Amino acid sequence: MEPLSLLLCAGVLFAGVSAPAQNTIGWSIPDVPSHAQARTAAVKVSVVPDRSGWTYALGEPVRFNVAVTADGQILAGASVTYKVGPEMLPAEEKTVALPAGGLVIEGGTLNEPGFIRCSATVVVNGRRYRGVATAGIAPESIKPTQREPEDFDAFWAAAKEDLAKAPLEARRTLMPEACTDKIDVYHVSFRTVGAANWRGLASRIYGILCVPKAPGKHPAVLHVPGAGVRPYAGNRELAERGAITLQIGIHGIPVNQPQEIYDQLSTGALSGYPLFNLDNRDTYYYRRVYLSCLRANDYLVSLPEFDGENLLVTGGSQGGQLSIITAALDPRVKALAALYPAYCDVTGYLHGRAGGWPHMMNRTLDGQPSPHASEAKIATTAYYDVVNFARRLKVPGYFAWGYNDEVCPPTSMYAAYNMITAPKELLLALETGHTTIPEETAIINDWIATKLGLE
Repeated sequence: MEPLSLLLCAGVLFAGVSAPAQNTIGWSIPDVPSHAQARTAAVKVSVVPDRSGWTYALGEPVRFNVAVTADGQILAGASVTYKVGPEMLPAEEKTVALPAGGLVIEGGTLNEPGFIRCSATVVVNGRRYRGVATAGIAPESIKPTQREPEDFDAFWAAAKEDLAKAPLEARRTLMPEACTDKIDVYHVSFRTVGAANWRGLASRIYGILCVPKAPGKHPAVLHVPGAGVRPYAGNRELAERGAITLQIGIHGIPVNQPQEIYDQLSTGALSGYPLFNLDNRDTYYYRRVYLSCLRANDYLVSLPEFDGENLLVTGGSQGGQLSIITAALDPRVKALAALYPAYCDVTGYLHGRAGGWPHMMNRTLDGQPSPHASEAKIATTAYYDVVNFARRLKVPGYFAWGYNDEVCPPTSMYAAYNMITAPKELLLALETGHTTIPEETAIINDWIATKLGLE
């Protein structure tokens, strides 16, 4: 599969000039008309591995080609600071002057599968510009470091029994202002795992439901969220193509409130939620989250508009994590599409390589062992790591990420992906970081539409 590319450039603004001006690293800005008040030079730091496809064999040397340009012209003599080494691990910083023909950086090699990353930065008129590239070394052979608990299946079977004790108690409210000529849009909620409190209030999950107005039965898509605390508007594109869609939040709060509420929660009560109760597998924050994704499916399949057969789950980052987990735990799911999944092989850092978001096992900034690298917390992660759910996938999956992802490192994602024995496809947009470019979105939505028989 040919990888997609995302080309980045940045601009720097200079005060109005009427004659050639020299900046701090010696390059000239051409004359501009006397009426011009400012001018923007497109500054770009390009870092590219010396091999097409950015992928190498074990032991094969890697080189990175670095160029710094303004308006397409090489900034010869620019001071370039670079780092190169295994992704996400500390590396020595070096500074050199950029040769007229560009800079070649020796990246070394790896004798075990993994990734080597090179980043380069320059400062132009007080503004910092950065480029990054990542080379894969036999990524298809990366194996996980995370252990597989003997009672993994029993643990989740018991958890699902606990969920089944909670009645659905679904509620939905039409959002007339959000409806279109093709879909009706609702704010919905339903019960999830956990007993009611002393006031009789039980835990609920909230989301945005979009239902096609066209008569007949429809397939359904569960859209699970990336990390954070935010409102949601629903997956309208797939709904307008003919699918019932449900986009949920995971924190048990309505998803149609003013932004200020979510901002306050994300910096207050919910700050650091992926670490809440990490030392106890039975009370860890993600237990309720994982089970609530299954409860969302309970709601979808209960809808009279559902076709009774076609159910798919999708999401990116934490949503990619939840997509894989939901598909592994729920046999009603017929397919999944996961973008740059989080929480993959989080123990990688304990074995001298990159681990997945939320990086709880990474060393501190001063090089000390992570305060979360305790026996109890490490043990809990094994029950929640995507790696152990990936082993259990039985339905087709579509996956997408880039080599330059610095939030969900490719080492961690491949550790999970390589464990999948079900039918799978991987879309690589090599240059992308933790983001999705429009071409990817279109390809993924078309794949989903094909799986569900949509237009």
